Amino acid sequence: MYDFDMIVIGSGPSGRRAAVQSAKIGKSVLVVEKGRRVGGVSVHTGTIPSKTLRETVLNLSGWRERGFYGRSYRVKQDIGAGDLMARLHKTLDHEVEVLEHQFARNAVKTARGEARFLDPHTIEITAEGGEVDTVTGAHVLIAVGTRPFRPDYVPFNGMSVFDSDEIVDLPRLPRSLAVIGAGVIGVEYASIFSALDVSVTLIEPRSTFLDFIDKELIEEFIHELRDRNVGLRLGAAVTSITLDARERPVCKLADGRTVQSDMLLFAAGRVGATDRLNLEAAGLEVDHRGRIAVEPKTLQTAVPHIYAAGDVIGFPSLASTSMEQGRVAACHAFGLEPPPPPEFFPYGIYAVPEISTVGMSEEEVRKREIPYECGIARFRETSRGHIMGLNNGMMKMIFSVKTRRLLGVHIVGEGATELIHIGQAVLNLKGTIDYFIENTFNYPTLAEAYKIAGLDAWNRMTRV
Repeated sequence: MYDFDMIVIGSGPSGRRAAVQSAKIGKSVLVVEKGRRVGGVSVHTGTIPSKTLRETVLNLSGWRERGFYGRSYRVKQDIGAGDLMARLHKTLDHEVEVLEHQFARNAVKTARGEARFLDPHTIEITAEGGEVDTVTGAHVLIAVGTRPFRPDYVPFNGMSVFDSDEIVDLPRLPRSLAVIGAGVIGVEYASIFSALDVSVTLIEPRSTFLDFIDKELIEEFIHELRDRNVGLRLGAAVTSITLDARERPVCKLADGRTVQSDMLLFAAGRVGATDRLNLEAAGLEVDHRGRIAVEPKTLQTAVPHIYAAGDVIGFPSLASTSMEQGRVAACHAFGLEPPPPPEFFPYGIYAVPEISTVGMSEEEVRKREIPYECGIARFRETSRGHIMGLNNGMMKMIFSVKTRRLLGVHIVGEGATELIHIGQAVLNLKGTIDYFIENTFNYPTLAEAYKIAGLDAWNRMTRV
């Protein structure tokens, strides 16, 4: 009756996982991707490029060795945009190659072109050369992701004013950079360029940022940024952005201050890339940010056979959760009942230093009026921290006084996004403080911080 059992629009994390899952259970699958190569925003302008850029900066700048050799230490003295791009392109080529092979071995068909709905089951695909094809699908997954929000008052020019997709193709390294928007993307890029010794100013109209992260961690992070001379302009909206005679951006703030910089990154939000899908023909609507509403457990839209997953449905907008959403959508479409998702998943921010968190923050615990105690470990307290020359970094663990159960783990510092998974496992298995007190951790490791923080909390709890 239909050309395909599943048509997936978009080949990012949720789209590719849904496509492969559908193929694994013997269904015919077509993935429609408008980009030149599969992978979506995650591979080409988002997750992979930004994390590759971060790793390249930390390696070439000698950032990780400065604890021993001083702030002026560098592996490569003159780092240019070409140095950053070389590793980036090699990594992207590898990612695309792996994904293309994965599609090929699972018999997932791909079509390059822009998709739009003609009716709830029919998709029109327009190729770059103008050729038009029409296909039908029993089920459709919308996984088109997002694109940067680009307001009219920002003079984007691709030379000195960039959005968060363009910044990965820098023509040169700036001497100074202004970043508008202290969300995850803005904070990551601000701290990455700061590690290159670029003078950075981070501008955010709200007086706080990353409010879903434990406040004590943010205080620690802010202290580190200020120690590196990152300028923070919080609580002041941008009233205008102009270019001077040398095409350098000049930002005027509501509090009367002016920020002039060599380059500007506008990273204040993203919108769903849904405007050209002709969703009305499928019977679907979007919100003011172009996002599609879904049933959280099944990922079904208002039209039952059409699913949506990934950034296009909004929070948490993580590659990790998007992958799982794609898999769940595919399973539900074909009558498989996936196990219920775990209660807790980790959130990682790949700034310099990294931030990662799982479970409840101290503010959430207080709001629920749960009697609790915290344990703190500084990375400099661990032998591995001494070996690595770490002067900063901390782990915070929160436990229930009544049940002794772990409630949350919050880490800022080297390797935070890797370390968090120990806490995630204990949380989802409903473990208690006793796990950290009674178990032995490899020595020397940063993971020892779990035992240090556990003992710190246990000592306070036993005195109560």
